[in-house]
Amino acid sequence: MVSTTYEVRGMSCGHCAGSVVTEVGAIDGVTNVKVDLEGGRVTVTSDNPLDTETVRAAVDEAGYTLVDA
Repeated sequence: MVSTTYEVRGMSCGHCAGSVVTEVGAIDGVTNVKVDLEGGRVTVTSDNPLDTETVRAAVDEAGYTLVDA
C-alpha cells in the first residue's frame, strides 16, 4: 500500500469533499481517500504509486485544482 497526500485548492464544504472522494476513489487501485478540508489536503491510499496526472484529472473532474508540489 502507498499513501500520498496532495494539496487541493477550492474545497470548502462536505459536498466538495464528497465530490473529490468520488472522483479520486474511482481511479484503479485506489483503496481509500481522506479529505482534510481545513488543510486543503487529500490523502490517497492505493495498491501502487499513482500517476500525478491521473489524480489531477480526477480532481479537475470534481471541479477543484491539484496544487503542484
